[in-house]
Amino acid sequence: MSFRNRLTLFFIVIVIVPMIAVALVLFRLVSDSSNGKGDARLAQAQRAAQGLFREFQDRGEEAAGTIGGDQALAGAIRDKNRAAIQKRLTELATQVQAKRVVLRLDGQGSFEVGDKTAVAPAGSRLIDSREKAVGDLAVSTVLAQQYAELVARVTLLDAIVSVGDITLGTTIEGAEAEGVPLRGAIELQGRKYRVAGFQAPGFNGQTESVRVLADERSIGSGLEASSLLVGAALVGFLILAFAFALTVSRSLHAQVQRLLEAARALGAGNFAVEVPTEGNDEFAELGREFNSMARQLQTRLDELQLERQRLQEAIRRVGESFAKGLDRDALLSIVVQTAVDGVAASCGRAAVRQGPGSRLREVAVSGDVEAHHQAIQAAEAAALDAGEAAETQVGATNALARPLRASEHNSRVLGVISVARDGRAFTPGEKDLFNYLSNQAAVSIENVDLHETVQRQAVTDELTGLFNHRRFQEVISAEVERARRFDQPMGLIMLDIDNFKRVNDTYGHMQGDLVLREVARVLRESSREIDEPARYGGEEMAVALPQTDLEGAFQFAERVRQRIEGLELPILDGGGTLRVTASFGAASMTGAEDSDKDGLVASADAALYRAKRSGKNRTVKADSDGG
Repeated sequence: MSFRNRLTLFFIVIVIVPMIAVALVLFRLVSDSSNGKGDARLAQAQRAAQGLFREFQDRGEEAAGTIGGDQALAGAIRDKNRAAIQKRLTELATQVQAKRVVLRLDGQGSFEVGDKTAVAPAGSRLIDSREKAVGDLAVSTVLAQQYAELVARVTLLDAIVSVGDITLGTTIEGAEAEGVPLRGAIELQGRKYRVAGFQAPGFNGQTESVRVLADERSIGSGLEASSLLVGAALVGFLILAFAFALTVSRSLHAQVQRLLEAARALGAGNFAVEVPTEGNDEFAELGREFNSMARQLQTRLDELQLERQRLQEAIRRVGESFAKGLDRDALLSIVVQTAVDGVAASCGRAAVRQGPGSRLREVAVSGDVEAHHQAIQAAEAAALDAGEAAETQVGATNALARPLRASEHNSRVLGVISVARDGRAFTPGEKDLFNYLSNQAAVSIENVDLHETVQRQAVTDELTGLFNHRRFQEVISAEVERARRFDQPMGLIMLDIDNFKRVNDTYGHMQGDLVLREVARVLRESSREIDEPARYGGEEMAVALPQTDLEGAFQFAERVRQRIEGLELPILDGGGTLRVTASFGAASMTGAEDSDKDGLVASADAALYRAKRSGKNRTVKADSDGG
């Protein structure tokens, strides 16, 4: 076999075969990545649809509370006047903007108002004045088609809402729910879709199904574009590799033997061997290049060792970034150190704002910033003034700074990151790398802020700023358990704003919201650091009082009651002021093992009920310790 043929075979084995393997791996990675993004997008859309569904259920629950508490409806039910019940139910449905209301009364049958395509109902039991259940109430505030279109606007995907196989709403014209699974793939009207969905209880014991559908074409378009790009790159590389191999084979074919021994030595890693360089022809020049290459390879090996150490350090930082994903300062420290290393700077720092309008606070430093303080300060000032990356030179020091923005379309500045070095300006490539790292830092800070906001909102009532009902249940359970473990008293007060419905009916809900906020403020300001004030529901609030006996709970309630009685609230739609009062129930439990949360809450609630019945604007103690 000739040298040229051997070189051709070598080219096929070393280049063509690995490139085919690489191509297969790349195409598989592109396919898996595209499918993964499609599945993630569909899962995110399903979570968004569930969130919207729960939001409408919450609205339905609020509307059900208003309807269930209506005195006129209660009177009609008590009188068993079906015409009056139907009429009042229709009026209340319009008042609370309900799309469908279903009332089932024990012994009186059913009453229904609204559109049968309404979904996301919330129900409640109707209790008469003797605390006896008289029926069930279910209320919906959204139609299936409205909900489907809202899901489509939020997720940018299609949606189908149904009861069983009956389609109530869809964003795919002519599509039916029959045969469409809650999860999987299906073909509708000649198009393939991926489906994810969920089910929830509906009216009259039926089950409502919500399906979110992603068109396979939207997923496949990204896959096709990525595959074409990968394929073009591979073909280009193969063409270049083949042309280079052909050129080299022709030039070496006649005179390769002369360099064979030297090449063997170099191949063995002996870079000290000198290739003969007699004469001035091309191979003499090639020999000199061989010798130069050997020296460069030795130098490159040394550099590669250093690069390997830097790579290990970078991998370690990536690991740290995963561990510190929600630690703003730790993330910025990693970003600053990476930026300093990446652009070969001498030092760097990052400063952030604690909130809108606040001053910048230095949170991360790398290297001797003080030695380059003037240049860094000038670069940061220029960057903040221009709203983009800026480079300055002060003496022999070059500094580069860039503001950290909340997002691509948001002008709010979260902070600034800067680096500096002596001797030479930053290259365009270094600036691009620095800008990329700055963008990643801004995204990380914004993600941390969003996480903190979501955590706070998850346990806080938006109107009053107090803990919400779910958080209160968690707190009271934990505090009761702690009281039992350490044999300590545990107090609880529950309060209800007197005649609150009259305030809403007379002055409007904005006035009612003001009353709730002001009462919540009094409750919050009166509480100790260990107390847990919460909005229990509607105009009813509660405070868990750790390490507080019944007398202490009573005294606390009296202080709060008197402060509320002393409030003078402005009337929003006219002159004058509004005075409000509240009724309180106080209870306490010992650390006895038979004490429990439900008993404590029931005792406080019963005391509150007696306070309301005995004239309001007073505090009543529970008959005995809760539990």
